[in-house]
Amino acid sequence: MKLKKFAALAMAAILSLSIAGCGTEKKESDDLSYIKDNGKMVIGYTIYEPMNYMEDGKLTGFDTEFAEAVCEKLGVTPEFVEINWDNKFVALKSKQIDCIWNGMTITDEVKANCSVSKAYVKNAQVVVMKKDKIDEYKDAESLKGLKFTAEAGSAGEAAIKEAGLDDNYIENKAQTDALLAVVGGQADACVIDITMAKSMTAEGTSYEDLAYSIELTTEEYGIGFRKDSNVTAEVDKTIDELIADGTMQELAEKYGLNLAF
Repeated sequence: MKLKKFAALAMAAILSLSIAGCGTEKKESDDLSYIKDNGKMVIGYTIYEPMNYMEDGKLTGFDTEFAEAVCEKLGVTPEFVEINWDNKFVALKSKQIDCIWNGMTITDEVKANCSVSKAYVKNAQVVVMKKDKIDEYKDAESLKGLKFTAEAGSAGEAAIKEAGLDDNYIENKAQTDALLAVVGGQADACVIDITMAKSMTAEGTSYEDLAYSIELTTEEYGIGFRKDSNVTAEVDKTIDELIADGTMQELAEKYGLNLAF
């Protein structure tokens, strides 16, 4: 009799632990609760003007302000962490960051590796080279044979390969490094986002001797969250609120961008 009673108690204990374990698992799969419990959203970014960049020692830019506005509505603090763009999905899955928010082009690869928000900005991948050379090239075919560079793992790199311009291709760690390679003569041209090209090659900038011309691809930006994350739908609702109150249009005009809606 005592043995039966002990077995029953043991079974009850195991069942209790099992139920508790299921509760823990459910909570961990609730990404929104995970972020809210932490009181912050850890945002992965790279230096990419005008989306995220430093000004007077402070991070600013369209995506920076956009993320701050969304986090305020969600009741959490934004924590910005600079990442290696080539390892962005690893950082997201391992919870080093909670999202990738840095002018990320929505591609099949992106959709396969994360849950993507609604598109919010229109973009294009453009060829940047020295201003005195730009008029010599009218289309992608005329660019063949040039030494190209781009940020590793970027949409610019993909555009170079898709256009068959990678015979003399060298990769760089960041879009700014790709621009520096063109300035320094290590590459004839680079392919970067038009949003960055407009900002970085304007008169009075460090790259005013460069210019951009040919659009290799057109695209849209989205925010990447963990696969099956319930944060995506919540952020999409918040974006709708920011559209309705004029915040998104105000930011687009401030940073010279075209919204995707």
